[in-house]
Amino acid sequence: MIVREPRVASPYRARLAAVPVREDVVHVAGSDTAYWTYDVPPVGGAAPADEPVTIIAVHGFRGDHHGLEPVVAHLSGVRVVMPDLPGFGESTPLEGEHSVAAYSAWLRAFVGALGLGDDVVVLGHSFGSIVTSAAVADGLRASRLVLVNPIAAPALSGPRGVLTRLAVFYYWAGAALPEGPGQALLRAAAVVRITSLAMVKTHERGLRRWIHDQHDSYFSRFSDRRVVLDAFRASVSSDVSTYADRVAVPTLLVAADRDDITALPAQHALQRRFADARLVVIEGVGHLIHYEKPAEAAVAVQGFLP
Repeated sequence: MIVREPRVASPYRARLAAVPVREDVVHVAGSDTAYWTYDVPPVGGAAPADEPVTIIAVHGFRGDHHGLEPVVAHLSGVRVVMPDLPGFGESTPLEGEHSVAAYSAWLRAFVGALGLGDDVVVLGHSFGSIVTSAAVADGLRASRLVLVNPIAAPALSGPRGVLTRLAVFYYWAGAALPEGPGQALLRAAAVVRITSLAMVKTHERGLRRWIHDQHDSYFSRFSDRRVVLDAFRASVSSDVSTYADRVAVPTLLVAADRDDITALPAQHALQRRFADARLVVIEGVGHLIHYEKPAEAAVAVQGFLP
């Protein structure tokens, strides 16, 4: 695994510094899963609740728990538990294939291993929206489901489907090459930067620099070639609509009006697939709500909590 420490200070660092956090590891589904618990204090000096709402937050493809920290920093009076997906960040791989079904089983086992009750709120971003939707559909007991930048339709049908096809070729090449060159291609800094440039929408130079630095620092922290290829296949072979019909809990979709992976009409169509779903659209942002508009995302999440 390549480890490159961030070089650009987070614009949200003051808020993050005010949130107590601890790191733990639990062994589930063959993975030594690293996870972080954030006890977010209430705003305005209010007394903390005896039993704060617990949110289980799952990051997207090739990221790790750092990606959702800006959203966490803008919440109030909740406990957030964020694991690194097996095979990414600090978590070791699963046993066997890293499919949506395997990640769903892992997430259900993870929540069970932590002894959390049925009133947890489950949140997923991007690929994490697929994993969390599948887990809830497969029986994970939760009070609510929150999907940020949900993958509402097959990735190849998105506004930039041609880029997804190029990504398919890129990962195919990474698999076809010998181990050394394949690993180098899959971790290539130039490809990470191209991906980052394709997703970022803000024109604020400081924020753009930080976002690119985040991707440079964390997008290559996968354990090996097999894991990232498995996870990529999972990310393009399924979407949230596959599981929506079997999700019975209230669901919040936090979508973006400029998301190049899932167009807004597909988000409206996805909303209708759920038994009980609310759609919040954040304007002026694409697939990086968690980096560019974390405060707006947190407001939507906070208003949806039980």
